[in-house]
Amino acid sequence: MATNNFERTGQCPEKVCIQAKRVFDACIKQISLQQIAIRVRNVTPTDPVVPLRFLSARSSQTTGTLNDLVVERLSEKRNYGRVQANLTVPLNVTYLDVNNVEGVGGGTLVLPIDVVMYLPEPSVIPYQIEATVSAICPEGTYTSTEVVDGETVYIFTINVCLTVILKVTMDVELVVSTFGYAQIPPAQDYTQEVCSGYFELPLYPQNG
Repeated sequence: MATNNFERTGQCPEKVCIQAKRVFDACIKQISLQQIAIRVRNVTPTDPVVPLRFLSARSSQTTGTLNDLVVERLSEKRNYGRVQANLTVPLNVTYLDVNNVEGVGGGTLVLPIDVVMYLPEPSVIPYQIEATVSAICPEGTYTSTEVVDGETVYIFTINVCLTVILKVTMDVELVVSTFGYAQIPPAQDYTQEVCSGYFELPLYPQNG
């Protein structure tokens, strides 16, 4: 096994400047939502035979979109601000149609956000508000089908377990102490030793 990057001794030899994303503040919200209507589009395969049977749904990516974002600094706490936005969480919904053909389509969950977070002092480089999301939908039912502007939309009513991590971030250049460049160990190829155990046997019995 190769040694890790921190088994050197002695003083740190130098300082280096690195580009990184600094997180000034972060908070987590875990929410249980009941009976939420989701409009599912772009189904694959196309034209499923209704009624549909809900199988599962979960977030299709870990990045949420913050729309209508408003940040107001608090007069009583200048280093903190009220963060308001509509958070959009993309979902993939899996179902079976009448012919037991499995299909999947995309939908979105929109959730209002209103929290207090630490804000860095004003600077030339602006901070950003980011959202990391993870949603699992253990229960759901097919409700109806609509045609909107020529597009077929399948409506499901689901229960959602949602985790949201909000972060105040900024792309910065930091000066940090360094232990030198990372030591990259050689890759170990996977092999299936079909003769493992056999070659370890003695050539002749031990009690001969």
